[in-house]
Parts: sequence; C-alpha cells; structure tokens
Amino acid sequence: MVHCFTFEDLYLLYDVASGSLHACERPAYELCRKWAGEEYSFEGITEAELMQAEEELNALKAEGTLFAEMPEITLDTAPGEVKALCLHISHMCNFACTYCFAGGGSYNGEMGHMPFEVAKNAIDFLIERSGKRRNLEVDFFGGEPLMNFEVVKQTVAYAKERAAECGKVFKFTLTTNGLLLNDEITAYLNEEMENVVLSIDGRREVHDRVRKTVGGKDTYEIVKDKFIAFRKTRGDKSYYVRGTFTALNTDFAADILHMNDLGFDQISIEPVVLDKGDPLAITEEHLPRILEQYEILAHEYIKRRKTEKWFNFFHFMVDMRGGPCLKKRLTGCGAGTEYLAVTPSGKIYPCHRFAENEEYVLGDVFERKLNEPLREMFGEANLLTKPKCKNCFARNHCSGGCSANSIYLEGDIHEPYQLSCEMMRKRTELSFGIYAKELLSEEE
Repeated sequence: MVHCFTFEDLYLLYDVASGSLHACERPAYELCRKWAGEEYSFEGITEAELMQAEEELNALKAEGTLFAEMPEITLDTAPGEVKALCLHISHMCNFACTYCFAGGGSYNGEMGHMPFEVAKNAIDFLIERSGKRRNLEVDFFGGEPLMNFEVVKQTVAYAKERAAECGKVFKFTLTTNGLLLNDEITAYLNEEMENVVLSIDGRREVHDRVRKTVGGKDTYEIVKDKFIAFRKTRGDKSYYVRGTFTALNTDFAADILHMNDLGFDQISIEPVVLDKGDPLAITEEHLPRILEQYEILAHEYIKRRKTEKWFNFFHFMVDMRGGPCLKKRLTGCGAGTEYLAVTPSGKIYPCHRFAENEEYVLGDVFERKLNEPLREMFGEANLLTKPKCKNCFARNHCSGGCSANSIYLEGDIHEPYQLSCEMMRKRTELSFGIYAKELLSEEE
C-alpha cells in the first residue's frame, strides 16, 4: 500500500509495509497514483519524463521500498508482564475544569487521597508482575497529584529502595495543573521526575474560560508564571506543556504558538473527548477547521524551527529511521496489558480513563490477582483485529487509537474513534512532510 500526497512544494510517496518515505518529481508522483488506483493527471508531462519516472519507481519496487508486500504477522496477544502504572495519587483537585473527564478529580467516585499503604502495595505489585523487565514506569496522576505531595515523595523513596533490592530501575512522571508549584516542589520534581507534564490550554482567554479554581477564580496568570519559572530550572530534563482544545477554540494553532512565545519548546495539545451532546465536544462540523489548523501550524512550525523559537510539537514528532518495534506499532499504549491504573482505594483498571468504572475493575493491589479474561480482551484489540484500520496509511503510527475512545464513543473496542482517525491521518501526513522538508534542508 502506497499513500501519495503533497506538502508545500514536495511530492511524497509513503510505503506502508516498508515504512519508507520518498520525495519525488511530479511525473513519478502521478504515475504512482495511477499504479495505486487513485486519480491522476499526466497533463504537461512528456513521454520521456514518464519513462524516466517508471524506471525510478520500478527500482524502488525492486529494492522493496515501494509497493512492498506486507509480511505475514502473528501476534501473541497474551497480556504478559506489566511495565507501567498510572497511580491516581489523589482523587481531589483544586481546579474545576469545565471539560474534566474525571468528574472534578473524583472520577465520579469518592474524593480522597491515595494512602501510602496503597501506593506501597502498588509498587510491590508492579515489581512482582514485571517479570524480567528491568525498566519500570510510574505516572503520578489525579485529580491534582501535588495535593498529596507527601505520599508522592514516600512512594518514590520506597520504589527506589525496592528497585535497588530487585535490580530494577524506576522512571517517574507527574502531571500537574501548577497551582501548588513552589521552590521546594520544583526542586524535588527536577531531581526525581523523568518527565513533568504541565497543564495549560494556551491563550489567557482560552485557558481562563475552562480552567478555573474550585472557587471560580481565573488561573492563567498564576500557572503561566509558575510554569515559566519551572521551565527555567528544568534544564535539559524532559517536560512538556499539555493543553486541551474544545469546540470553543478550534483555532488552537494560535494557542500552541502562544505557548511557544512564552518560551516553551516541548508542546502538546489534544482534542477534548466528550459525549456528543456536550457544548464543548468536538463534532464532525468542526473537523474542516481543525484540519486547517494543523496545516497552519505545520507551516509555521517549519519556520520557527529555524530560529530561536525552535520547538517540538508532540504530534509532529516522527522517527522514520527507527521508532517503536513492530509489536508496539500493532498494540499501541498497552492499556489493560502492560500499562494499568491504580485508584486511591487500590483498585486496578486498564488505564486512567476507566477509573471508577466498576465494569472494568481488573483487581486490586492487595490481593494482586487480575481479571485475565478482561486483560485478554484488551490484548486482542490490535491493528490485526480492527477492520477499519486495514486500509489506513497511518495505522502503523497510530496503532488503532485509544481503546477508551473506542469503547465509550463507538461502543466497541475494535472500532476506532472516527473523528480521531481523521485528525491522525492529517497529522501523520504533515509530520511526514515536515520530516522530509527538514531532512532535505539538512542535505542541502
């Protein structure tokens, strides 16, 4: 399968089976479109140019990088070892975000913090279930994790102690709205966290419209200043600012560029996922403008990356020379199998999106027994079992999408969320185009 597309002044051919990306001239592009069964036009192209293009394309076919055959793939879908936990260290929040999928931090359950005893057992569970894996991951999530900062510190200390005993290595991540950041916490996060995710939605009017304190106060000026100060102390350690766009700011490219103007160079912004009836929900009618925004961003992205405003945008980062292994490309994030979530009560769920949904309880960290049939259901949901992914050129970069979106919005774990698919295809094309542009610029 070959996907033919253009980006700025480039004609590009992407071979799905081999993962090869080719930049070519228009004659080869139009001929490849013909071979792929797509609409094409030879207007203005000479017979000699077509013969040359055919020779070039046949050479690529011969070397296995164009119209390559998909290999026969068998995938072991057994859930296997666990490598990562999302610890809901607090089911309380000092924000009251309008679009919060977590029901104000409680996930529509009881509000409260995770006791250290639960966190301690979660670490023991992860070590026990990790088998021969050496590198393990723990994400501190909420609610707002910094509301239970003492237990965060206790958990990190305990995990490092146990790791030394067992020959494991822990990497920690924390996601925060920033309200409680201070010098002490900043120093600790810089010392102990492999990655820190800072939640801010962009421009002041966008952020303050949907991200207020529980008491109804605006938060933009507070967290903006705290995040800028945090970034200055972070050095070269990983972080990123992470926003959400809704139906109220489908011009989100401006929010991304605003965050870059504030000095942030690692940026992500995600579409909100809500029930279709919610006034903030993204619907099909928003899609044309959303895709246009990604285009606008891509062109400005290339310009800025040649200046002092260089930055990474999460969805434009693509590794054409390496990247995830084949199994990872087929199975995605590992929710329900190698990645699990633990709530303050100690219950285990497939991921944070399923927290407090009793239908998806996998077990708890005290008994340490898991509902293996339910884990197998998540393990069997992969690219090979999702019919709509079969003919999608972006499938190896999306892995079939989010299982929670499939279940909650499409009603079937094997049905990818279609709005997300359209956005993914556009972002994949643009990321390939950016990659080709920058590579060709380097070669020149």
